[in-house]
Amino acid sequence: MHPIIFFSKMDFSQSNLFGYIEDLQELTIIERPIRRSLKTLEEIERLTVDEELSDIERAVYLLSSGQDIQGTSVVANLPVLMRQNPAETLRRVLPKIREVLHVAGVEMQLTAAVSFLTVLQEELVSIHTYSHSFLHIILQNLEHRDAGVSNAWLETLLAVIEALPKESIRHEILNPLVSKAQLSQTLQSRLVSCKIMGKLANKFEAHIIKREILPLVKSLCRDVEYEVRTCMCRQLEHIAQGIGTELTKTVVLPELVERSRDEGSSVRLAAFETLVNLLDMFDADDRSQTVLPLVKSFCEKSFKADESVLVSLSFHLGKLCNGLYGIFTPEQHLRFLEFYKKLSTLGLQQENGHNDNQLQIQTLEQEKKYISVRKNCAYNFPAMIVFVDPKNFHLELYSIFFCLCHDPEVPVRCTMAISFYEVAKLLNSDVYTIHKELVTLLQDESLEVLDALVGHLPEILELMTNGGENSGSESKLLSIPDLIPALTTAEQRAATSLKWRTHEKLLQKYACLPHIIPSDQIYYRFLHRMLTIILTNNVLPVQKAAARTLCIYLRYNRKHEQRHEVIQKLIEQLGQGKSYWNRLRFLDTCEFIMELFSKSFFCKYFFLPVLELTHDPVANVRMKLCYLLPKVKSTLKIPTDKHLLQQLELCIRKLLCQEKDKDVLTIVKRTVLELDRMEISVDAFQKRFYENDLLDQEKERQEHLLLEMGQLEKEKQQNEGRSTNINDKMFEKKRRDSKTSSVLAKSVTHSVPGSSSGTSAGKEDKKSKLVRSQSFSTQALHPKYNIDKCPNKSSATGYSSSVSGMGKSCMLSFSDDSFRTHSAGNSGNAAFPSSSSSRNLFNSADQKNNGNKESQSRKMSM
Repeated sequence: MHPIIFFSKMDFSQSNLFGYIEDLQELTIIERPIRRSLKTLEEIERLTVDEELSDIERAVYLLSSGQDIQGTSVVANLPVLMRQNPAETLRRVLPKIREVLHVAGVEMQLTAAVSFLTVLQEELVSIHTYSHSFLHIILQNLEHRDAGVSNAWLETLLAVIEALPKESIRHEILNPLVSKAQLSQTLQSRLVSCKIMGKLANKFEAHIIKREILPLVKSLCRDVEYEVRTCMCRQLEHIAQGIGTELTKTVVLPELVERSRDEGSSVRLAAFETLVNLLDMFDADDRSQTVLPLVKSFCEKSFKADESVLVSLSFHLGKLCNGLYGIFTPEQHLRFLEFYKKLSTLGLQQENGHNDNQLQIQTLEQEKKYISVRKNCAYNFPAMIVFVDPKNFHLELYSIFFCLCHDPEVPVRCTMAISFYEVAKLLNSDVYTIHKELVTLLQDESLEVLDALVGHLPEILELMTNGGENSGSESKLLSIPDLIPALTTAEQRAATSLKWRTHEKLLQKYACLPHIIPSDQIYYRFLHRMLTIILTNNVLPVQKAAARTLCIYLRYNRKHEQRHEVIQKLIEQLGQGKSYWNRLRFLDTCEFIMELFSKSFFCKYFFLPVLELTHDPVANVRMKLCYLLPKVKSTLKIPTDKHLLQQLELCIRKLLCQEKDKDVLTIVKRTVLELDRMEISVDAFQKRFYENDLLDQEKERQEHLLLEMGQLEKEKQQNEGRSTNINDKMFEKKRRDSKTSSVLAKSVTHSVPGSSSGTSAGKEDKKSKLVRSQSFSTQALHPKYNIDKCPNKSSATGYSSSVSGMGKSCMLSFSDDSFRTHSAGNSGNAAFPSSSSSRNLFNSADQKNNGNKESQSRKMSM
């Protein structure tokens, strides 16, 4: 086809003319199928139904004289007809459906099976009526020549068996089943009989099963067709659960032993899998004398058999090893462990093959099964840790763990990432041994692996950094330097990919980092990255996830300068940004801040910047702000925030008077009514706001604590730096005066401890306070922290006395009484400072740090 090119002047020469004709001919060829698909007048008349007919009459008419597609539509609409008029549907429509199904195609048969199941599940008729009207139709179509249709009707029948009473099952299903299970019946009929008997075993008593069902079971287990023997072996598990332990031991176990020696490989495999699933029902003698020899021979022959046997064996190996754990000798224990190790590396040893194409195809199929085997080994890895005991992990299983985490195939590594949390829990204090593998999976080239790991990432990181109960501090410190680069790399790789859901999930899970990583590391490595994502990413869920995580980082930041810098960037780059999209994200961020921070924090920093958006030129921004105004008003407290309430009312009046957009104006009017109905909390505690006020006071108290802890850490660093400088100067002075008299040298050496001893008491005091504050911070920062858990009285009093340079309103007493937040009455007022005192505390902290604001902000930007 020649490309169609538009010229300023058309050229109608002979060569170009033929090109245009070819283009037109191809366009007509494209159009022909569309015309052919249109219905003729005769077809339209045949498909037309009188509109005056009722639903029942229309259904009967379409089933009698309509086309197949119309009949299928009626069958699919059967549950609706049953809801509207069940009596007429059973009397007129259902007999027609029964007649049509004899000659119906596959689509109508599948639709009927689903509709009948829907009628049963929604209980549109009584079970007696269902058994009388629907059950015969289901039984008639069970032996359909199409296997898919037969299975669909079988699933419907199995669901019906669960709901039918015993007498109906016995007369309608069990008695005909005796003849259907005979060798003279078709293969499909006998397969259906196997599956029905597995379901009937749970419906009758043991003596009825023994007398009427078990003879049929034995007959089908010895059927001439291997498909029937395989199907019956898989149903023996359900039959064993119905007949109990004694009959299982005397009837089912001998049949499984016999079938495990069957000539058909699928029969042997089904017998083995059923045997593994029934291990709990066998006693120690049966396991040691019967089951264990069968399992040993099965494992020994597995490498010589088909690879599908290895796939099944690798999947059940963990359950098998732990089920037989008590009867293993040390030699057998070691043999099964070596067998697992061999399966874990199966197919990784490359062999020299021929260039024949057929052999290459066989090798590809074989390789797929080997990948499935290693994937199953990764799935069973936690069970194998229990098998060898976690204390022996490094000696016995670490090399296999390393190989599975570095496996060349993505499904294997994904399975290891999913089970990584279980492995970390089992290792407990030895979790530091798998730290490198965590870093490897975080930096994996496949995002599927990262997505599998992210699910339990907070729990894994907490185990890694805490290292269990008995681990020392060295392992904790060693894990952090490698984890932080791995976490940042993982986030950047997710950001550059097209899988935004993985990126969103990762950002949500990164909200756990304040409980794991120091505040400074989060500020420099993660917090600004979240702000960049909000500003530059184009996916809304990702932006919202980054905004929430950023607010959590800001919530647990300890340095006032860093907090102030982030708040300014949020207001300037989002709230006052040039793009309306950024201003919308600013409102989302403010919503998260109202959820995570105290009311006083939001009112101090974000209340007025939010109200400024009432003048925004974009209607969508003003509309989103109107939806947010009720939450904004709920952050106010009277009389402290009276001036902010006046600003809010002024902005609403301006919106009512000046708004020109109809949609925004409608929302403004609706919001005004909602705001009028709202009640504003006051500074003093009230019964109706009691719980919310307690939560807000706790948030405010933790915010002040974090700032105080940051100040103490800063003072500690300054004191350590000052003492280091003093020691350096004294050492230099000693070196210069070493040639003077020994008396002078002695006086100099005595002056060193004397000069430092003047400040040693204060330094030790501050150090002890810092230790106590850090121990409290771990409780204050953790989301599961219980308020009733508090330090003892002496340490709390020592901490409160350490806050110097602030007024009496800044001094928080952390005695036991202050944490009893659930007590009512006046004790609630005494437990927490008032909102006005909290504001004073914040203002005093601001004034204290305003002197060095510019220099500190320059340092932070660097």
